[in-house]
Amino acid sequence: MSPRPIRYGMVGGGPGAFIGPVHRMAAALDGRYELVAGAFSSDPTMCRAMGEELGLGPERVYDDFRTMAAREGPRPDGIEAVSIVTPNHLHHAVAKAFLEAGIHVMCDKPLTTTLPDAEELCRLSEERDLVFCVTHNYTGYPMVKEARERVRCGALGVIRKVVVEYSQGWLATLLESTGQKQAEWRADPERAGLSSALGDIGSHAHNLAAYVTGLDVEQLFADLGTMVEGRQMEDDATVLLRYVGGARGLLHVSQMSTGERNHLRLRVYGSSGGLDWVQERPNRLRLLSPPGDVTVLYRGSANLTDRARAHTRLPGGHPEGFIEAFANLYRNVADTVLAREGGGAEPFADDFPTVTDGARGVHFIQSALRSAEEGAWVDASYEP
Repeated sequence: MSPRPIRYGMVGGGPGAFIGPVHRMAAALDGRYELVAGAFSSDPTMCRAMGEELGLGPERVYDDFRTMAAREGPRPDGIEAVSIVTPNHLHHAVAKAFLEAGIHVMCDKPLTTTLPDAEELCRLSEERDLVFCVTHNYTGYPMVKEARERVRCGALGVIRKVVVEYSQGWLATLLESTGQKQAEWRADPERAGLSSALGDIGSHAHNLAAYVTGLDVEQLFADLGTMVEGRQMEDDATVLLRYVGGARGLLHVSQMSTGERNHLRLRVYGSSGGLDWVQERPNRLRLLSPPGDVTVLYRGSANLTDRARAHTRLPGGHPEGFIEAFANLYRNVADTVLAREGGGAEPFADDFPTVTDGARGVHFIQSALRSAEEGAWVDASYEP
């Protein structure tokens, strides 16, 4: 029998949003969730319009998230989980309200805009024994999971170098001055937080490298810049990394790289081999050998690890991508929630970024900002 769907609500993701609809598609893909409530916009008219479009009863569409948390928590048929897809500055307050109401949380990145707020969510999640996923969706790709397994089993030998790049060109002009919704809030310190490019896509790059390699950053040196005239926040960042154990790394993120679309690339080099994964070609993984030979692995192949196969839906040659990667996180969270009801743990159900991973990402961003301000190497080690 198919597992019952998890009742969930959403905060944010109203008319004109980008990531909210992505989360709704991902949650619906495996039939593991049922959207039953929402506070989709701070504008009551837009919120109600979104609820009607999604087929929700007006009594389950709320003008604000605090009312939603207070009313949904006690309901026998209330939501069991909430998806938070708001601008960054609201993540902490929204997540806190739902944790205090006893509701599991799935929150977009970065977790919060300050480390104390992130650590408060860690404490609340642990105290209430609630599942908390930070939706770094790139960890959901099957070939990223294959890369993780290859590194963790020692196939690359001792890791020596990690290079992760995330380049976009959509902010190569002062797009925020036109009123474009996605650009406007990301360029606003009040809503984006202390960082723009690092917080938006640098958090993904940092998390991806950590997920695959298992390495913790020990020290870093960051150079942050604002290249588009008139912009308030950084649109380019380069960070040199020293990992615990001696590996070196380079993290480069840019949102003003003209012509780039969504170029996320991870390369890991060890004493016995290397690997190379590119998000715009997500269904393949390049393995590099010392003589310079290259072996290409493809998603759906029989020679992949169990972890990669468990997160694959289609036969090889039928591409899977962005929505499916998100859906893998949602499915694993659903399995984890149901396992707590005695449903039995599914293989790899715990394979999703946690609230602690989110706090580690916030600490990384703040360390990079401190380094850029001081113009020096800084201690970036973090113990949750």
